[in-house]
Amino acid sequence: MAEISVAQLYQDTRRKLKLKWIAGLDGGDNLLTSEAVTKPSLALIGHLNFVHPNRVQVLGCAEMDYLRSLKPREVQSAITNLFSTDLAAVIVANGEESPAALVKAADQHHTPLFASPERSPRLMDLLSHYLAQAVAESASLHGVFMEVQGFGLLIKGDPAIGKSELALELISRGHRLIADDVIDFFRISPERLEGRCPALLQDFLEVRGLGILNIRELFGDNAVKPTKPLDLIVQLEMANTQAPQLLDRLKIKSYFEKVLSVKIPKVIIPIAAGRNIAVLVEVAVRNYMLLLRGINGTRQFMQRQNREMNRGLKKNKPFD
Repeated sequence: MAEISVAQLYQDTRRKLKLKWIAGLDGGDNLLTSEAVTKPSLALIGHLNFVHPNRVQVLGCAEMDYLRSLKPREVQSAITNLFSTDLAAVIVANGEESPAALVKAADQHHTPLFASPERSPRLMDLLSHYLAQAVAESASLHGVFMEVQGFGLLIKGDPAIGKSELALELISRGHRLIADDVIDFFRISPERLEGRCPALLQDFLEVRGLGILNIRELFGDNAVKPTKPLDLIVQLEMANTQAPQLLDRLKIKSYFEKVLSVKIPKVIIPIAAGRNIAVLVEVAVRNYMLLLRGINGTRQFMQRQNREMNRGLKKNKPFD
């Protein structure tokens, strides 16, 4: 499982969330291993099953009002309950003032304590979204990742089969490059993967004979994109010229490939002289769009064929 430090979370979100680091300054190395952000009202009164380790705890108006209603000894007891598990960080939201006992406990337990003027629901939504991506399960794949007609398309194939040349043709037709050579994929939900370009490779595409091209400079800002969910895989393979009869002309079988345990639809396109692969890829994406709407051209053809065959059988059936 991926993990990030609290210091990294602070660095990435401090401007958007207006975070101020007020205590627990030596706890920046605390690790976050879960995307969950909790708001443990009941934890303050001893129900510790609502507090989970390695998570960010948000204290809003309800929690702070409750603390203010307690006597000093009860406040200390409630805060002790809150810090009885390994918290990664605590955020006091809504511009609330942090009690001195909370500041002291954060320093004692080496737990960063932040303050933010943001309302707690918005704060939790933004943090949850950030952490869901930051600690997502990840894997790196080789290929070219493109946005074609609004869909995330991973082009795979053997070295020198023409992946980069195909990508260049697609870019010249108005589609967008996300990453060439290495793509980092993150599982951002149970059935959704997001592909991201490593910072070192951003904007670059290597084409044999031309070298490394800066696609942003060549085609403009709209020709590149940093991230995109993965929708479809296109596998390029050399056509079997010796046995063309073995090709599945009706393409009845559907192909899938598992990436981080998520099944991704896959199209296999044979490479041969004279084939316009860029057009075939565009049509593959359009056909995928139709399949999402329940329109299957192969099935429609076979149904029409069966109707005609049945009609012919009825027409030629001898009278009893």
